Amino acid sequence: MSELLGIARFRFLEGKREEYLRLSEQANAIVAAKDSGTLQYDLFLNDDQTECMIVERYRDSEAAMEHAANLGHLFADVLATVSIVHGELLGEPSAELRANLAGSDVPVVFTPYRSR
Repeated sequence: MSELLGIARFRFLEGKREEYLRLSEQANAIVAAKDSGTLQYDLFLNDDQTECMIVERYRDSEAAMEHAANLGHLFADVLATVSIVHGELLGEPSAELRANLAGSDVPVVFTPYRSR
């Protein structure tokens, strides 16, 4: 299994930044308490605090799926506060994780380049 890096960029909907930040704090507490394979889960804000980026690193695909299961109940509320600018998953996700992501525009999966 290989480590995965996820990057998501969101634009806050009008008047929803504080609600997003409240949900983000809730998510951080869940990650700390329940996620066994999340290596990094950091939030960054731009200077005018109209957008944010989440950088997530997982031990492997199973850890990424565990994370999604632990936070899944928050997804609808989070998505009601932002518009998605982009999202990428870098690494080699398992067939099961790829299947879970099938049909979704986000994240776009990038796999490592291997020279010939």
